[in-house]
Amino acid sequence: MCTTIELFAGAGGLALGVEKAGFDTLGLIEFDADACETLKLNRPKWNVIHDDIANISCLDLEEYFGIAKGELDLLSGGAPCQAFSYAGKRLGFEDTRGTLFYHYAVFLQKLQPKMFLFENVRGLLTHDGGKTYQTMLNVFEDAGYEIQKQVLNAWDYGVAQKRERLITIGIRKDLANVLHFDFPKPHDYKPVLRDILKDVPDSPYTPYGEKKRKIFEMVPPGGYWRDIDPDVAKDYMKSCWFMEGGRTGILRRLSLDEPALTVLTSPSQKQTERCHPLEARPFTIRENARCQSFPDDWEFCGSIMSQYKQVGNAVPVNLAYEVAAEIKKTLEANVIALGA
Repeated sequence: MCTTIELFAGAGGLALGVEKAGFDTLGLIEFDADACETLKLNRPKWNVIHDDIANISCLDLEEYFGIAKGELDLLSGGAPCQAFSYAGKRLGFEDTRGTLFYHYAVFLQKLQPKMFLFENVRGLLTHDGGKTYQTMLNVFEDAGYEIQKQVLNAWDYGVAQKRERLITIGIRKDLANVLHFDFPKPHDYKPVLRDILKDVPDSPYTPYGEKKRKIFEMVPPGGYWRDIDPDVAKDYMKSCWFMEGGRTGILRRLSLDEPALTVLTSPSQKQTERCHPLEARPFTIRENARCQSFPDDWEFCGSIMSQYKQVGNAVPVNLAYEVAAEIKKTLEANVIALGA
């Protein structure tokens, strides 16, 4: 079976998709205590490491995980986006010190997996004028990897949510001639909220205040602030009323006939609201989890706000599965050439 180690595992969206694709997870590293409890509750047999990644990356990783250099099939994860200081002129590995990405790079250099999966927000492409991502690419290439990258929208892969992720795939250069990876093809059918908001298990949510709830009752499904009395909208929006742009996220109510907008880490943010299509309230934890394609039996630990955060930060499970399945296909199609 193909092996994987996951960094910055969160509540397990990426790890669950990778597992579903047929990988054996050797270890998952996560700093957030509630997310670790979520992982342990749902997968008691997983080796969940609750620690600062800086405390792990400095170790002898071959000994720690019980694998030889070059033996691991896949390193996966996505470090939070941080600008680099550019202390040196080469814009490579040493310039990433002090960031979480640095530790991902350390794992890559020390373990030399056959392939890696690095996922992040689409905005990484333009972060700091594009220099942040280019520095990462330099580090990947210096570590000995051929790179393929593509922005994928989860809605194209069985997820009832518009959520774009930048997926970077690396193949170790000594294997680049025998391993061929293709990004997954978009599905013909794209689900909408009507498809997933049926028989959702009960779960908590954080209700709107009474004033906000009454205003949302005025907004039609699929509508936003322009669809109600301008005086009411102006009073609600305060200074936002005078801002330029469409401000389409304010007082936004979703429709059953569209996918969810990107699931956020909070149930209510004024400029990026996602009101339930049929009721004047935010989505529940389990409704958001459905939008992220988590199975209903995947439980989340911690406070309501912690659960919202875990779900909102996750990689959609179905998107993770589609990418991981192509990685698995790449590895398995070449087992003879790899001598495995």
